Amino acid sequence: MKNSVLFDSVGLGPYTLRNRIVLPPLTRSRSSQPGNIPNDLMAAYYRQRTGAGFMVTEGTQIEPRGQGYAWTPGIHSPEQIAGWRKVTDTVHAEGGIIFLQLWHVGRVSHTSLQPGGAAPVAPSAIAANAVKVFIETGPGEGALAEPSIPRALTTAEVKELVQLYAQAARNALEAGFDGVEIHCANGYLVNQFISAHTNRRDDEYGGSLENRLRFLREVTQAVADVVGKDRVGVRFAPLFATTQEDRVYLGLVEDDPHATYIEAIKVLEDIGIAYVSLAEADWDNAPELPETFREDVRKNFSGRVIYAGKYTAERGVRVIESGWGDLIAFGRPFIANPDLPKRIANNWPLTPVDPATMYGGTDKGYTDYRTYQS
Repeated sequence: MKNSVLFDSVGLGPYTLRNRIVLPPLTRSRSSQPGNIPNDLMAAYYRQRTGAGFMVTEGTQIEPRGQGYAWTPGIHSPEQIAGWRKVTDTVHAEGGIIFLQLWHVGRVSHTSLQPGGAAPVAPSAIAANAVKVFIETGPGEGALAEPSIPRALTTAEVKELVQLYAQAARNALEAGFDGVEIHCANGYLVNQFISAHTNRRDDEYGGSLENRLRFLREVTQAVADVVGKDRVGVRFAPLFATTQEDRVYLGLVEDDPHATYIEAIKVLEDIGIAYVSLAEADWDNAPELPETFREDVRKNFSGRVIYAGKYTAERGVRVIESGWGDLIAFGRPFIANPDLPKRIANNWPLTPVDPATMYGGTDKGYTDYRTYQS
């Protein structure tokens, strides 16, 4: 596939990408403890994958309350900023372009992960179901657990959170990142404000869809004011169906996902950000996004569109050639194949991922996947 559209260079904000292959955000839970600090092992992991035209880090909590899983990194302390600088310096030395994903889990957390053992925060005090969080049970040991019941944020606290996103964006620049992606998918905090299932507020952030999109608008604008709108992306997971398959978390299916997410994308178009990333359903035999939705995204958004979700190279080519998307993200294949772009280009076989080593642990299942040997 050396002559495939996947290997065309393409612009993204102020950057020219060497191909259309993206390393998407992939939680790996390898940060150093205590402090959730990025480390040399993480720098090696990202360096191995700089063949991607574009890279986005794993979800990175913007503040201590934003954590829902043990050992995920943050971007709110000086030590974390210094740790991420090791990653960006390493990636830039290889000619890579890397954005930091700004993450806050909201209600998808546990009191043991919260400062002072407090309840997680959310738009409304509605417990998360059909989801598990991951808590530490001992040094280097953890277990899945039910999320704790959250408390509703006050209006003043919502406005403070907007500023915490802006500060996290400043921290990302200090750490050397080329830009940031705001995690608005998979039922986490921004998604909780958007969804009628999780937002029962009666202030300016609840009720109508316009009000439920207000937090998205304010966060995105605040972040764009810090890093520049052409260096900001937003990730959504516009689910049109769900599954009974056992998963850590999928997210929320709206009553009218098409209308909800097109209105959200119009908000991003108004601000003028660089890209929107759409994470599709990725369980076995999951339906693809409706073509009418893909076409409506294109009609209403002038930036770049990234698609992710159990993509093969062939499916990615079809989406690009159909005019629906500009870049394709490969998750599990990039975990197990650090040289994925070369493998796609040369039609080399792919190493399967080991699910048992995806989260937490050592270099095993992290930096020890080998490049292709003919």
